[in-house]
Amino acid sequence: MKKLIIGASVGNCVHVAGVLNFLRLAEEHGYRAKFLGPAISINYLLNAVEEASPDMVAVGYRLTPETAYKILKRLKDSVEERGLSSYKFVFGGTLPVARKAQEVGFFDAVFSGQEEIEEIIAYLEGKSLSDRDISYGKNLLNRIALKKPYPLLRHHFGLPSVDETVDGIKEIAKSKVLDIISLGPDQNAQQSFFRPTDMDEDEKGAGGVPIRTKEDLIRLYDASRTGNYPLMRCYSGTRDVFQMADLLLDTINNAWCAVPLSWYNKLDGRGPRGLLASIKENQLLMKWHGERNIPVEVNESHHWSLRDAHDTIAVVMAYLAAYNARKMGVKTYIAQYMFNTPNGTSADMDIAKMMAKKELIENLKGENFQVLTQVRAGLSSFPAQPDRAKGQLAYATFLGMSLRPDIVHVVAYSEADHAAWSSDVIESCQIARQVINNLVYNYPDISHDPGIIKRKQKLLSESRVLLNHIKNLADNGVADPWSDPVTLTRAIKSGLIDAPHLKGNSEGVGLLKTKIVNGACYAYDYKKNKILSELDRIEQLKGVSSNGYL
Repeated sequence: MKKLIIGASVGNCVHVAGVLNFLRLAEEHGYRAKFLGPAISINYLLNAVEEASPDMVAVGYRLTPETAYKILKRLKDSVEERGLSSYKFVFGGTLPVARKAQEVGFFDAVFSGQEEIEEIIAYLEGKSLSDRDISYGKNLLNRIALKKPYPLLRHHFGLPSVDETVDGIKEIAKSKVLDIISLGPDQNAQQSFFRPTDMDEDEKGAGGVPIRTKEDLIRLYDASRTGNYPLMRCYSGTRDVFQMADLLLDTINNAWCAVPLSWYNKLDGRGPRGLLASIKENQLLMKWHGERNIPVEVNESHHWSLRDAHDTIAVVMAYLAAYNARKMGVKTYIAQYMFNTPNGTSADMDIAKMMAKKELIENLKGENFQVLTQVRAGLSSFPAQPDRAKGQLAYATFLGMSLRPDIVHVVAYSEADHAAWSSDVIESCQIARQVINNLVYNYPDISHDPGIIKRKQKLLSESRVLLNHIKNLADNGVADPWSDPVTLTRAIKSGLIDAPHLKGNSEGVGLLKTKIVNGACYAYDYKKNKILSELDRIEQLKGVSSNGYL
């Protein structure tokens, strides 16, 4: 039988959010919970204790500390008078009130809001609040399960020197605000780690930490073995990807692989590979990780949105990324949803686009393919002014919570001005955590909003049109066009999959023109001043495409 916990705010305190969240967390971790109400009397509380004989009694108070001391002292005396001292009482309140509760010397545990979720969970499981008794999770799935219903927080980190990055990782880990540190190597490391003579040392530290040796990675990982022992992961690289995958698994126990489907090559200038060769290699890298039961995230859809592709392409590429991961034997797939991209996307249209992506992706779920939801803010949406950027971070986190994420990829508010220092990472995570705390149990249900539903359904319909045309590009005898590298390459080289920023690109087309209309990104005919449906766009494309694919 489940343990019983009862809770209430006492005296004249009507603030119950803290008590309710504690009770809900207890329910998530095996308790039956009963809420008695706000501002109840001590006699009412103790009568309920005598009647229910609970395993734990949660008491809340959030008003004046001096008044709290008197009420809690009276509670202690009443408990002793009625012979109820054998029951376990815990307290939660603001930090000043919590200090007064400690002075009373009555409660088994006192929570001030400063504790980490893992610490509270450990207490509910009968463990002490010391770090040695807290399990933070040794891998991604274990950590998600332990922290449920709160999502894990992930943040990118990499400073221009290894020493600075080591020191920063230690500070972040000790703060206990972050679950996953995503190492950001500099471009030299991503492209030429195994070919040091190809590196341009004038660009050392450009875009991230200049990892040059296996020992660098070991130092970075060792720095994280403190505090809440965050998981660590790293970019897959843009060349020698299998050697890099093996190295990352061996040194930092890479929490998951992040790999694109059609990027990190000549298409985006981040590597020397051609489009067809990179798609083949990226698929094999997914397969490599799937065979080792390592989760995979395919960074694909948002790369098209970052280059101003219209929303239908973003939805289709989100689906194809997940489809290919499943085809390659990936068992745990991390679907990343980047909000606020392209700039000008409105909240309702953003949510509609993400819901369309999620519906298609989750249709792929099965016995051997589970899907995790990861949300993040769009990097280009952050203003340079710090206070406004903090507001943008809170706004993006609020939008992301609409998808009930397993992971929140926090983007530092400082990114429009400078790459995040450890202090920026910690502050940004605290901002996101507060938004999450406010919403984790009570996010308003937007799934029935008529405007969002209408846009989502339209995107799903338009996506089916585009997916069917991609399928028609396949050679005779190709059993599965959506995972066929040649067909996928043709889809991009023909302009079926396109983005305005690809104009002049040797691997892309760049004929697509788009426009934000009422908060959504559409394919647009500027000569006729109208939005193009997918059928109309493809018909126009057939008239100008010169590569013979359409």
